[in-house]
Amino acid sequence: MSRAIIRVSSSTVKQAARAGRRAQRPQSLLPSAKSPEIVRSRTYGDLDTLLVVMPESAGRESLSGLPEGSRWQDLRAREKPRAGTVRSTSLANRRQTLAVLGFLPEGASAFERLQLAGRMLKEATGRSPESLGLGAIGAPATIKAGLDALLSATLAQAFALPSYKASASPERRIRRIVLPADTELDLPHTRISAEGTNLARWLTALPPNILDSRAYRRILIQLARRHGLTMRWLGEEALRRAGANAFLAVARANDSPGAGIAHLAYRPGRRARGSPDLALIGKGILFDTGGVNLKTHRSMLDMHTDMAGSAVALSTLIALAELRAPVSADAWLAITENHIGPRAYRPQEVVRAANGVSIQVVHTDAEGRMALADTLALAARTRPRLMIDFGTLTGACVYALTERMSGVFANRPGLARRLIEAGRTSGERVWSFPFEEDFDTDLESKVADILQCAVEGKGDHILATRFLSRFVPHELPWAHVDLSSATRAGGLGHINTDITGFGVRFALELILKQNVLKSLEDRE
Repeated sequence: MSRAIIRVSSSTVKQAARAGRRAQRPQSLLPSAKSPEIVRSRTYGDLDTLLVVMPESAGRESLSGLPEGSRWQDLRAREKPRAGTVRSTSLANRRQTLAVLGFLPEGASAFERLQLAGRMLKEATGRSPESLGLGAIGAPATIKAGLDALLSATLAQAFALPSYKASASPERRIRRIVLPADTELDLPHTRISAEGTNLARWLTALPPNILDSRAYRRILIQLARRHGLTMRWLGEEALRRAGANAFLAVARANDSPGAGIAHLAYRPGRRARGSPDLALIGKGILFDTGGVNLKTHRSMLDMHTDMAGSAVALSTLIALAELRAPVSADAWLAITENHIGPRAYRPQEVVRAANGVSIQVVHTDAEGRMALADTLALAARTRPRLMIDFGTLTGACVYALTERMSGVFANRPGLARRLIEAGRTSGERVWSFPFEEDFDTDLESKVADILQCAVEGKGDHILATRFLSRFVPHELPWAHVDLSSATRAGGLGHINTDITGFGVRFALELILKQNVLKSLEDRE
C-alpha cells in the first residue's frame, strides 16, 4: 500500500501558527482603534474624498469657492437637483479626490440631514478613504447643521464594529477629517455624542459568548476607572437581601450566579452627596431565549442585542462625564440572561419585587419588564429629579412604529412634549403613546398585586409601561423609551449598520440641549 507524502514548507508552518495564535487571541472587550483626527483648515488640501451638502434650491454660483469649482458646478448641473439625492465625480488633482454632493430639502429636518449624510458616506466608502473633508453651503444655521450631520455620519462610518475574522490584513479606515476653519460648530458635543453612539453599537454587537455577565462587569469596571465614575455591583446575594425577586426570577436559570445590577455614578466638580439629578436605567438582557416560553429560531437569532438599553444608558452617562456636564447622574444596568433550564421561572409563579409589589407571571418572554421592575425600584430609592429607562422591551412597539422610530411614555404631559421635541431636534425620532390609568384593568390579578402582562399581546408596549409604572413612585418624573430602533436592517439615519446605537444622541439632546431638568424645575 503506497503512502502519499505531503511536504509543507517552513513558511507555511509559520503562517499557520500565526493564524492559530490570532484565532486563539481574545479580542479586547472594548474598541481599541483611535478615533479619526479632526482638524480645521481654510483649504481642503489633498484629500481622498470631499463631501459637500447644500440646499436643493442653491444656485451653481454657490459652488464656485470649492476646489475645481467648475467641476462641482457641472456635477450640480447634470439634472435638476432633487432633495435627498447624492451625486459624485472625481476631481482632476493628483489624488483624483472623490467629490460627493448631497442635496437637502428646504427646511430639512434633523433626521433628513442625518439620512442624507449617511447616504453620502456610503457613496464615499467605496473608495475606502483615509482623509476626508466636509463642507456645507447655505445660511449659517444650515451650514452648522449640515456639518454636524456630516461629522456624525463620518465618525459612525469610521468606527469598526467587533470582528473575529482570521484575516490579518488591516482595513483602510478614515483617519483624518478636515472641517472648515470659520464654521461655528459645537465640536465637543458632536464628537462625544458620536463616540457614545459608537460605544453603544460596539457593546450591542458583541456576541453572546463574548459578552456574558462577568465580561460585562469587567467592561464596567474598566470604563468607570477610565472616565472617573464610581461603581457598585449588586450581585445575586445582595439582590436577595434587597428583595429584588423579579430580577432574580429571570436570572434563576443561568449557568452560574454572575448576574447583577450595576450602579454607576457621575458627579460634577466636588458634588458627591445628595440625590442625583438624573437616573438612567437600562435593560441588559445579554441573551434572551424566551425561557420556558421558548422563542422560535428567527425570533431568537439576534437576541444578543437585547441588552441595547443598558448600552445606551451606560454610554449616555459616560458622554455626560466626558462633556463635564453640570448634571449629577446615575446609571442602573440590569444585567442577566434569560435562559431555559430546570430552574427557569415559570408562568403562574408569584414573586415579590423590591418595593413590595407582588407579580403574577404570565409569560417568561416578558422578562425585560421583570428585570427593569426591581432596577427601577432600587434607582427610585435615591430620589432622583428625573428617571429615564431604556430597553428593547416589546415587539408591539416595533409593529406600531417599525424600526424607524422608538416609542416613548412619560408620567408628566410636559415631559412627554420634551421627549418628542428632543427626538425631532436630534434626528433620533420618537413617538409618544398613551399613559392613561384605565389600561391597568388589563393587568389586574386575582392572586397578586399585578399581572406581569396580558395573555393577549394587544397594546403590549402600553401595558408593559403601565406595569413598570408600579415600580416608580408617582411623585418622581419618569420617562420610558421602548427602543424599537435599536436595530434596523440597513441602518437608520446616518448609521449604515444594522445596529444603530439609537438613544444616546436623543438622550444628550434631551438632557443638555433641551435642558429637561430645568423645564421640570420651572413647572414645579
